[in-house]
Amino acid sequence: MFNIKYDFEVIIIGGGHAGVEASYILSKKKCNILLITFSKDKISELSCNPSIGGLGKSILVKEIDVLGGLMGKVVDLSGINYKTLNKSKGYSVRATRVQVDKDIYKFNIIKYLKNQCKYLTILEDEVVSLIIRNKIVYGVKCIKFGNIYSKYVILCTGTFLDSKIFIGNNIYEGGRLNDFNSKELSIFLKKYFKYGYLKTGTPPRLLKKSIDFNFFEKQVSDLNLVSKFSFFSSLRNISSLLQKNCYLSKTSNNTYKIINKYLIKSPLFKININSKGPRYCPSLEEKIVRFKDKKKHNIFLEPEKIDGDLIYPNGLSMCFSLNIQKKIINSIKGMYNTKIIFPAYAVKYMYLDPIFLNKNLESKIIKNLFIAGQINGTTGYEEAAAQGLLSGIFCYLKIKKKNISFFNLNRLNSYIGVLIDDICTKGINEPYRIFNSRSEYSLFIREDNTDIRLFSISNNIKLISSKKLKFLKNKKKEIKNIFFYLKNKKINFKSLPLFIKKKFKKNKKINIKSLICNKLISFNKLKYYLFKNKNKFLYSKFLKEVKILFIYEGYLKKQKLDLLKYKIYENIFLPKNIDYNKIYGLSKEVIEILNYYKPNFLGQILRISGITPISLIIIYFYLKKNNLLFKKYIK
Repeated sequence: MFNIKYDFEVIIIGGGHAGVEASYILSKKKCNILLITFSKDKISELSCNPSIGGLGKSILVKEIDVLGGLMGKVVDLSGINYKTLNKSKGYSVRATRVQVDKDIYKFNIIKYLKNQCKYLTILEDEVVSLIIRNKIVYGVKCIKFGNIYSKYVILCTGTFLDSKIFIGNNIYEGGRLNDFNSKELSIFLKKYFKYGYLKTGTPPRLLKKSIDFNFFEKQVSDLNLVSKFSFFSSLRNISSLLQKNCYLSKTSNNTYKIINKYLIKSPLFKININSKGPRYCPSLEEKIVRFKDKKKHNIFLEPEKIDGDLIYPNGLSMCFSLNIQKKIINSIKGMYNTKIIFPAYAVKYMYLDPIFLNKNLESKIIKNLFIAGQINGTTGYEEAAAQGLLSGIFCYLKIKKKNISFFNLNRLNSYIGVLIDDICTKGINEPYRIFNSRSEYSLFIREDNTDIRLFSISNNIKLISSKKLKFLKNKKKEIKNIFFYLKNKKINFKSLPLFIKKKFKKNKKINIKSLICNKLISFNKLKYYLFKNKNKFLYSKFLKEVKILFIYEGYLKKQKLDLLKYKIYENIFLPKNIDYNKIYGLSKEVIEILNYYKPNFLGQILRISGITPISLIIIYFYLKKNNLLFKKYIK
């Protein structure tokens, strides 16, 4: 038996988004924890794009919020440009994206940790190894402070394991420009875990006053139209910061020629970084190779701060030498004289194979060791934060010896459940990013219903205050009451305006649901015709949620039936000569993967990493439409 005196209940390694969420939730649950980071000043640093949210990602942020996390609250205090993505599409694929002031965001994170985390100690040091006996972790060994003992360890090292930075022919050790890497820790971890290397990158930072914004399309903030990231933020807690414009432009034909000319000089091809980067955020070099027919690519110019001098050119990620980067930047309209303040670069970093994790993010190899964030092969602040929160919650449940069935996140009820199931079941062969299309249940799992979906799970282990839980309980009840009240409610035909009457036959009564689902009239205008008397439902804050339920009611019933067909998919042949390019709705990435793996049966598609469930449904209906559904013999 290894007899020791524990210094802390939990040690968390890494002060990125995963480490922050793990620290915050464990401290809220009154666990004695230590957070070890290279620098206190760089906790929750937004190393790349200073924005939070986006397709799929915004749902993760809202799930983090309902489960007691920190990210959503801080975004609401730090936003300088708000956008609702996919506004013209259905509610299940709409998303909120917020550009934040990176310094204000970091300031608010650190403020929360200092003011609300009484059980948290933050230490500046470097961890060089874990203390392991009989495949059980007992703490960490640091350069300055030596051995520090704990019952549990959460590993959140991000992109800092054995990481290298590439700028042309120059190679630097580090997980971020002008930062260290964890060389010794990576050597230690290689003894125990299956590992690999991935790539990420960031564009140059440009001097704002050297850009002529008259050449670009203005992207005004939608602050008054978007929803809050935190369900518990009051209006006065929403960003009162000055809203800044973003701008949209494109690369030029000359840009394409320059990149093609110097392609061989990129470390991606010359030095052969030999690691996959994010599929949905490729560098300029990769865009030119993968999309040869496309001569121009979008660029979004985004401010990093309210009063800052730096602009983040989203879409211009690369790792050429600085002189080539200058030529590329100066080939774009409005940027002929633009100056680069910090160069673009690529980062090659080590990750640990997440297939060796349990669904609670505890290692299958080392007991009491939890692993969360980009170290698991995911990409993005939101994915990292979600894993950090989850590792903290499961660590707490283990400390208190509570039944983990009380905290049952899965593919049916959350995007966090999809994320964890994907990486732990399939593993990864490229940086993993969450998308709406990764979920079979995307109609059930929407941004607008996150709090109602996860209320019960959050309530089971009291992740948020009793006041907030009471609010959610009342909200859920009120939405249910309004829905059933209005579902069969009818309105007198005579009381409707003429433009609606033309759409319906002269019935004495018209069903309210049909009016809402046909989008013939806004919910607010409909109120006037609905009730002549004062009804409490007229003044509910949650009429929008009820409207969405009406719109999706039929689809949800249909999707439940469609999901039963998955068992059948296992027994359907795929023709050998099938041309995936002819199947409308499949992305280029999906077609590329299918042509590489060449699956024999429809059911195999779901087990191929990178293929979304929705792609399977698209292929199924293509086969059905073209009379190509052939079943194998079943005993």
